[in-house]
Amino acid sequence: MNTEVQALIQKAYDSLKISDADAAREALNTALRIDYEHPEVMYALTCLNWWLDRIQRLPEFHDSYDQGGFILDQWKSYYTFLDRPEIGEKYDRCQYALRRFVYSTALQSFESVLGDGVNQFDPGLLLQVGRCYKGVGNYDLAIKYLEQAARFKREDGETLSELADVNALLGETKVAKVLFREAFFLDPQGIDLRSLESEMIVRLRDRVREECKYEGVELAEWIPIYACLWGVFSVKRELKLTELGRLRQSITTMENELRSNQEESLFKPRLINQYFWLIDHYENSREDPSLIEETMLKIKLIAPAIYERYRN
Repeated sequence: MNTEVQALIQKAYDSLKISDADAAREALNTALRIDYEHPEVMYALTCLNWWLDRIQRLPEFHDSYDQGGFILDQWKSYYTFLDRPEIGEKYDRCQYALRRFVYSTALQSFESVLGDGVNQFDPGLLLQVGRCYKGVGNYDLAIKYLEQAARFKREDGETLSELADVNALLGETKVAKVLFREAFFLDPQGIDLRSLESEMIVRLRDRVREECKYEGVELAEWIPIYACLWGVFSVKRELKLTELGRLRQSITTMENELRSNQEESLFKPRLINQYFWLIDHYENSREDPSLIEETMLKIKLIAPAIYERYRN
């Protein structure tokens, strides 16, 4: 192992963590001249250059909010880029340093919009600021802004999932489980799974993908199902009467949708998740056990394997 190259790699990562991309690229280029085939150096330069190409476009946006939004919007494209086979092995410490750099850059834009409090009631801005603070590792400020955003958007799956993630990172497991369960019930497609960092949700996501073979849009729909079966989303809350009414109405609509379109892969897991919530309500409110059995039989009809797992 070339200690000089390793020192330069570490210097590059340390520079990224303090948002000095020029120093990081210079260190990596120096390392490449010493060992032009070093895999981590080539990987780091490739990833850094990808981001610098995008950040150079920021002057195209005259509004600071749009600049920050543009940076964060690039994550999905970046994940697609990383999945290309020619990119090769992933280096976690490189991704961690880049993450700090990217979120710090976006945070500067959003903070300039946040100002002295004039925009403290904009839930979209509060969400972005909270995401950025999470990305740079400042979880206390992240939870502050995400809680503010959630007060304005109580039924937004994306906001609740980010708040759950930070709570999990802070060790607030019970709160995180409630919020994650809520977020995946409200809007699984609105949750950016690859932006979530806590071990709880990352392990759950990877297990559902590897053991159950779900990918793409289906993955987010099945995560709450298996989280329930495996005891991950074990902390539950009682439904309000208005929520119960909406749940029953949604179940009826979803049942009709599933009957008329059996090929739609998202209807089944969504309906099963709603059945799970309804069963929880029956159990918590000590309803007639026949109502639970009736709902269980509906699960058995559309997903016998899930029924057997849930039964056991």
